[in-house]
Amino acid sequence: MSRWKPLPAELHPQVHLLVVRLRRLKDHSELSTRQLVGRTGYSARSWQRYLNGRALPPREAVEAMARIGAADSDRLLALHEIAAERWAEGRGAATDATEDGPAAARANPTRPQVSGRYARALIAATAVALLLSVSASLLLAVRLAETRAQLARARTDTAAGTPVTVSESLVPVVYTCRLEQRDGRWYAGLSRTTDSILAYTYVGPEVAEAQCLLRRAGIPPGDIDGVFGPKTQRAVVRLQTRDDLVVDGVIGPHTWKVLRQAAPR
Repeated sequence: MSRWKPLPAELHPQVHLLVVRLRRLKDHSELSTRQLVGRTGYSARSWQRYLNGRALPPREAVEAMARIGAADSDRLLALHEIAAERWAEGRGAATDATEDGPAAARANPTRPQVSGRYARALIAATAVALLLSVSASLLLAVRLAETRAQLARARTDTAAGTPVTVSESLVPVVYTCRLEQRDGRWYAGLSRTTDSILAYTYVGPEVAEAQCLLRRAGIPPGDIDGVFGPKTQRAVVRLQTRDDLVVDGVIGPHTWKVLRQAAPR
C-alpha cells in the first residue's frame, strides 16, 4: 500500500477530494513516478506538486490519469472543475494578502494607505471564508434533498424495504444497523460496497453503512444518519490513524477493507 504525505490542512474539501482520487488512481495503476512521466508528459516535479496538494493539476493531466487508471473521466473532470473554482478562490485571497502585505508597505510608506490595504485584504479573506462555508452548507442541503428523493422512490418501487424514521429536523433519516459476517467480512445491511469514495458532505445509505461499521470498530461516529459530517470525519481519521492508513478523512478501498474486516476494540 502506497504511503502518501498528509495533505495541507488548508486545502478546500473539493480540492482535497480531487487529490485523493488522483492518488488512488496512481496506486491502482502501480506505475512509478518515472513511468507516470512517460505516460502523461508531465514532469516528476509537477506530479509531486499535484499529488501533494501544492499545485492544482491541469485538466489534461487529470484526463491522462483517468485514462491510466481506467476511471470515469467525465466524473473526474467534473470534480476537477469544482476543485479549480475553489482553488481560484483561495489563490485570489492569498494574492490580495501578498500584494497588500509588507512589500507593498515598503513601496509606499504612507501609514494611512497601509492600514486601508490591510483592512481591504482582511475583508476579502473574510468574504472568501464565508463564501466557502455557505457553499459547503448548500452542498450538504442539496445532498440531503437528493437522499430524501431517493428514499421516497425506493419506498414507492419496493414493497418490502428497510424501515426508516423521518423526523422534522434537518437530518430526517435514522438508519438501523443489522450487523452480520459473511466470508470474513462484516456488513450492516445498508450497502455492500468495498470501494465507493465517501468524503465530507456526502449523504446516503453508503455513509450509514460506514457509520455502523465505525461504531462496531469501537469508534463512535455520532448518529447513524447517513450524513458524512464532522463527527463521522473525525471517526474516520481516528480509524485511519489507529490502523496505520493514509490519514485523509476520506473513506476509500483501504478504509473499507479495515471497516469490513477489523475486529472491534
